Amino acid sequence: MTSAKPGAAVRPLAVYPGTFDPITNGHVDILRRSLQIFDRVVVALADNTRKRPLFTKAERADMIAEVAAGDERIEIDSFDGLLVDYARRRGARVVIRGLRALADFEYEFQLAHMNRHLAPDMETLFLMTNEESFYVSSSLVKEVASMGGDVSRMVPAPVTRALARKLSAGDPR
Repeated sequence: MTSAKPGAAVRPLAVYPGTFDPITNGHVDILRRSLQIFDRVVVALADNTRKRPLFTKAERADMIAEVAAGDERIEIDSFDGLLVDYARRRGARVVIRGLRALADFEYEFQLAHMNRHLAPDMETLFLMTNEESFYVSSSLVKEVASMGGDVSRMVPAPVTRALARKLSAGDPR
């Protein structure tokens, strides 16, 4: 970690958790904007117990690493268990969450309050996605791609290629 100049504000580490199955341009927008606020951001891959991922954690990490293009301020990691426990282990007190639409807000609001109940010192920072991506979700991207639709404007190029490889191989997930 770089040392701050005297009088400079310390910008703590933040955790940006999600399944990122796959990472979309909306996720990338939130990540890039987070780096304007924080010196470092950990993209923390998790498995959502309500979803069955198309990509393994390793495949998702590889796609994110390619999208991050060697930006040393971005770390890619994965975790199991409670987010607040993971964030504490990493020394982070801020969780980044993206919001697309009103439907996201209710779910994210519940999560943020549960995290606050479990870890009162933990903050959740919500960032609105850009207007080009507000309708895009990873689930929708996978559905459109599985039916042969063009998702190249919704996801980074490495994801477009990975989706084509995975879906052409007839992956049963």
